[in-house]
Amino acid sequence: MTTLTAPGTTAAPTRRPSATRGLVRTVLLLHRPALYLWAGLFIALAALLLWLYGPATDAAAAAWREYDRCTKATCAYDQDAILRYKSYSQYASLALTFLPFLVAAWAGASLIGREMETGTAQLAWTQSVSPARWLAVKLAVPAALVTVGTSVLVVLHRQMWVRGQGRIDNTKSWTDTFVFHANGPTTVALALSGLAVGALAGITLRGSLSALVMSVVCTVGVRAALGLALPYLWPTVRTVTSLTHDRPTSLGITVHDGLLTSTGARLPDPLCGSSHNSECGAIYHRLDAVSFYTDSHPQSHYWPLQLVATGLVLALTAVVLLVTFRLLKRGTGSAPLTKGAAL
Repeated sequence: MTTLTAPGTTAAPTRRPSATRGLVRTVLLLHRPALYLWAGLFIALAALLLWLYGPATDAAAAAWREYDRCTKATCAYDQDAILRYKSYSQYASLALTFLPFLVAAWAGASLIGREMETGTAQLAWTQSVSPARWLAVKLAVPAALVTVGTSVLVVLHRQMWVRGQGRIDNTKSWTDTFVFHANGPTTVALALSGLAVGALAGITLRGSLSALVMSVVCTVGVRAALGLALPYLWPTVRTVTSLTHDRPTSLGITVHDGLLTSTGARLPDPLCGSSHNSECGAIYHRLDAVSFYTDSHPQSHYWPLQLVATGLVLALTAVVLLVTFRLLKRGTGSAPLTKGAAL
């Protein structure tokens, strides 16, 4: 018996898998080694930070309490716990700080550079995927993983650092460059910047090794430029102290310091010391100096500095991405390529 189709009805259209969804799966499959490496690095760093937050902090804090109670040279305290916390907390801060360089190297060498070099990218453009969509998906997948993973690690690092404040005497100050960035969103922004720079290097140079070198060098340049600009991203607080002090007094990150004259002019600090010293007093008198001054950032400026710096890095990242897409479009056009054009 034959089943007839009722008049006026049409067969349900066959749903075709989304090209974007397929491209996402392709990116994940093609870069499985990098995905496994990122997962392993994330788990290792998260485990280290959780251990530092809990048992390591408790042991080091207890050792410092024992040390502070010591009244004799032969007093016993757990020195190993103090040194262990100091070493591993520094390792964690360094690892987080260098994550953006690792992301940049991978993006330049493997994510984009190698595929441009071997022709894998051109082949993908013949499969009904435009170059712009290909690049967008290639960047969106790792960007999501990098943002989530790095953000979690930054939060864990900050919690670890905060828990040690006031309990562990040799914990790093918030002004330490590695701690400053590992505790805030600039690390996430720099990682995304590294990803964008790596993509630009891969599209421009079309070679894995050359793109790796260029992406790392450019990311180092961004990081160095940010370090130089950081003290000037927010208004400073001026502290004026007597010449009887040994030196100008800073509240945190020092931008400028020196001597103030009776007319309010600023002079470099001669690095002499307190005016109680007769020679120093004579120098200050000859210079007409009346006090020390310091323009610095107190700890309350941490988040303003972080947020402004993060915004600048993200703006730079957006510009780099815009240039990358423009270069890709100029070299290929916006439509998917035919097989003949790709070959």
